[in-house]
Amino acid sequence: MDEEIISRIQAVIAHYGLSVSAFADEIGVQRSSISHLLSGRNKPSLDFVMKLVGAYPEVNLYWLLKGEGSFPESTSVKPESNQMVFPKEKVADQPVEVPPPAKKEITPNAPHRVVLLFEDGTFQTYRDKKD
Repeated sequence: MDEEIISRIQAVIAHYGLSVSAFADEIGVQRSSISHLLSGRNKPSLDFVMKLVGAYPEVNLYWLLKGEGSFPESTSVKPESNQMVFPKEKVADQPVEVPPPAKKEITPNAPHRVVLLFEDGTFQTYRDKKD
């Protein structure tokens, strides 16, 4: 099983055309950690896996861990984009566009919500007390 995960990690590295050192730098782990993983000396930790899928959202977590799914995975929302893509629902075999949520009137310089995104993939939300 460990060899399968290692081969999938190698596939990710090859897909992006990275050296092992560049891959380690991209996901924020020590280069020796990658070397130890690829040699079979160490097993990938949860932290390592989360850093990998955080840095490369196209990597399907289930594909990486269990070989289920596909890679690269197409996503409906690109992380660098501010534009959301809403899925189309089918009703009686006719595609129907799902509208975006209604917009509330926002007063200038009055924050409604603050979201902090952490490197480990977690986040924390703070909302205006009026809500």
